[in-house]
Amino acid sequence: MKKTAKCAVFAGHNVPFEVREYPVTTPPAGYGASELLASGVCGTDLHIHTGRLGGEAETIIGHEFVGRLVACDPAEAAEYGLQIGDNVIADIAVPCGECPLCLTGDDANCVKMQCTNEDHVDHAPHLFGGYAEVNYTPLSNLLKIPEGLNPRMVCTFACPGPTAIHAFSLAKRANIDVLSMKTAVVQGLGPVGMFAAMWLCAMGVENVYAISVGTNPVREKLAVDFGVKKVFRLGQDATEESLTAELMEVTGGLGVDLVFEASGAPAAIPVGLSLLRNRGVYLVPGQYSNHGDIAISPQLITFKALQILGSSQYSMVDVREYLAFLAEHTELHEKILALGTGYTVENVNKAFEDAYAGKNIKTMLVPEA
Repeated sequence: MKKTAKCAVFAGHNVPFEVREYPVTTPPAGYGASELLASGVCGTDLHIHTGRLGGEAETIIGHEFVGRLVACDPAEAAEYGLQIGDNVIADIAVPCGECPLCLTGDDANCVKMQCTNEDHVDHAPHLFGGYAEVNYTPLSNLLKIPEGLNPRMVCTFACPGPTAIHAFSLAKRANIDVLSMKTAVVQGLGPVGMFAAMWLCAMGVENVYAISVGTNPVREKLAVDFGVKKVFRLGQDATEESLTAELMEVTGGLGVDLVFEASGAPAAIPVGLSLLRNRGVYLVPGQYSNHGDIAISPQLITFKALQILGSSQYSMVDVREYLAFLAEHTELHEKILALGTGYTVENVNKAFEDAYAGKNIKTMLVPEA
């Protein structure tokens, strides 16, 4: 085990991260220490950095940590099916277990949710967040990564995957059979949208389309490689009118069965509402920070009898389903692995610069770039 570990400390909104070094010590009771294999930069982290989602300075943010368990109490670890040497994925969410949502099996939406990475960096053992070479997480929040799954590949969609899966699970809880649908549209091809499109294709939805703003040939090709029928480049070779007309033709004038909003752009909402058929389903996990208001035509909700489901968090159940999905769909591994671009912890500010510029499909911190 390392004697010291570097970390990237969130120093405030719109200012560079500070790279610091702390001693690596024996984990507290109930905790495991894991050495970094990959840790994703999420859109949520960008929102925290810009101040759209708050965030406390002098903490280590990051919630997509994948590592190798190197220290823990073996007996405690065994209670969770873990042992030293396992590759693990960390879930930062700590639901209360007592609120009405937790008690009805929806702990992802716990009203008293806490996170494992909230503590001030000065509090020992310091390294609670994902942007560190070593991470301390409660053993109850670690899941073993199945043998044969490349850790960097797992990290690529470590948050986007469970986020999308939870949205689909909420649809299932509402007695909506997503897999019986014939036509789906994904708005946005960032990590959440890319995973949702990939999942829908892999699960057998016949016609999956995507809408992207502007032109990004790399992302468009990847989406098509995953099975997307067509990417509409809104503002380039497609307008709202033209893509609506084409999708109406594809669906025989009915409209699409499902729209999955993953762009984060408020302007996407009226478009999504207009594309849906009567009793169509709108899953909305993408509006994760305040980008302003937008006018909608609320009568569409009434006259189309639309089913609109928001979804913001995910739980350990969704992470398990994510790992199971990856284990089952080995044909996707090579493609997923190619999506990640790695930076060392010392280069965290370059990683954020490139993430803001949209240079990478998935930005992540790794031991060696």
